[in-house]
Amino acid sequence: MPRRLETKLDGLVLLEPDVHGDDRGFLLETFRDDQWRELGVDIRPVQENHSRSAQNTLRGLHFQTSPGQAKLVRCLRGRIWDVAVDLRSDSETFGQWEGYELDDVSHRQLFIPVGFAHGFCVLSEVADFAYLLSSVYDPETESQIAWDDPEVGVEWPISEPLLSARDKTAPHLSEIAARLPW
Repeated sequence: MPRRLETKLDGLVLLEPDVHGDDRGFLLETFRDDQWRELGVDIRPVQENHSRSAQNTLRGLHFQTSPGQAKLVRCLRGRIWDVAVDLRSDSETFGQWEGYELDDVSHRQLFIPVGFAHGFCVLSEVADFAYLLSSVYDPETESQIAWDDPEVGVEWPISEPLLSARDKTAPHLSEIAARLPW
């Protein structure tokens, strides 16, 4: 059974799995509903995505409104800095962020509940990233906040990120906070 590591944002769950390895390779469970639920991961996956990104790519900070979207994320290859921002207006940690390094050595996973924005940047030459989703992708309810919003203050460990056109023009949290459904 994986170990739950401490996080400061309520609902955010960092997991360190048991990796069973020998000279042939390794095996680890990446999702097991009963054990993950016991550790606070409340997700019924309906979609899984796999992305590959080059070094210094920054994706985020994205989220989906109604019905919301929880994510269970992990790095399959390489190393990333993964970030979650609390967007729940009734939360004591509204607007606060937390970041963790995820890689293909520790195999740590991060569960990001509904009501959080999510983003990551690639620290290695290339990274493969997988995420289970609690609801299917819907472009009509997709939204985002600026990766460099000074009020949120995420400390990204790269100086010149490669960004999509959409991520370059994302609004600040203060511009959309009144419209958030949480």
